[in-house]
Amino acid sequence: MTKKYLAITGGVGGAKLALGLSKLLTPQQLDFAVNTADDFVHLGMNISPDIDTLMYTLSGESNAEQGWGRRNETWQFMDALKQLGEDSWFNLGDKDLSIHITRTQKLKAGQNLTDITQNLYRQFAVNFPVWPMTNDSVSTFVETENGDLPFQDYFVKQQCAPRVSGFKFKGIKSAKLNPGIRKLLLDPDLTGVVLCPSNPYVSVDPMLALPEMRTLLKTCAAPVVAITPIISGQAIKGPTAKMMQELAMPSTAHTVARHYSDFLDGFVLDSGDIKLSSTIEELNISTVTAQTLMVTLQDRIQLAKATLDFIHKLRRS
Repeated sequence: MTKKYLAITGGVGGAKLALGLSKLLTPQQLDFAVNTADDFVHLGMNISPDIDTLMYTLSGESNAEQGWGRRNETWQFMDALKQLGEDSWFNLGDKDLSIHITRTQKLKAGQNLTDITQNLYRQFAVNFPVWPMTNDSVSTFVETENGDLPFQDYFVKQQCAPRVSGFKFKGIKSAKLNPGIRKLLLDPDLTGVVLCPSNPYVSVDPMLALPEMRTLLKTCAAPVVAITPIISGQAIKGPTAKMMQELAMPSTAHTVARHYSDFLDGFVLDSGDIKLSSTIEELNISTVTAQTLMVTLQDRIQLAKATLDFIHKLRRS
């Protein structure tokens, strides 16, 4: 019987582990569920940052120096836009534009985001099944001292500077979980579910807030394992630790594990945080330690292997 895994991911940190998993598993063994609450319309184009980050990462097209966007990108469009005095706070590379325009045209023609996404991935020779969390519109708003800000406004335009007090997911109550994700989580032969080290509050929580999702994770036949996005109180990538501090939460891996504790079976800690193992296990969550800082491709593969080995151990127990 073919082993089958579902990896839940969003953002650059999640895509790093996703790449490691893709080097160990085949497209018949691994599916991805991707956050789409970061999606927004900009300059008339439908932009899906997390979907595109994963696509560029798995295809080898990501810009390793920037940490986002495509390699060997050019910026003539943005330069021309600035000369016209137009809005240029969100950088769109010339090659990147082709993706946004294609997505926008196909959405306007009535295609759903899942079909568009999977076709785009095939064009990049990525054959892993990829499921946007929903085909409906969901938008993250960050509650701040400056009012409720659309996520990209907070994250890119204001560089995460405003103090955070909470989050809202506009459209979440009426959105439907992607049927592809639902089918996987109901599969009695599912081997394991991996929550990649993405921001719990803006990359993972929108998916967990979808109707059915949290219940399906609680009741699915496979072990559900998360990898810490926090090492020694610091975020591996992005504003996770800053958000936690502003929400009056300890910026520790234990806080993240507790956040998922109603459905989590296992938690991968960084080796430097081994002292937290016992307090996490008090939440009835098994732990294992590994090097979770992913600098090189080999780091990504090694963490992916440690995660898969952990899932197998949980299944045996």
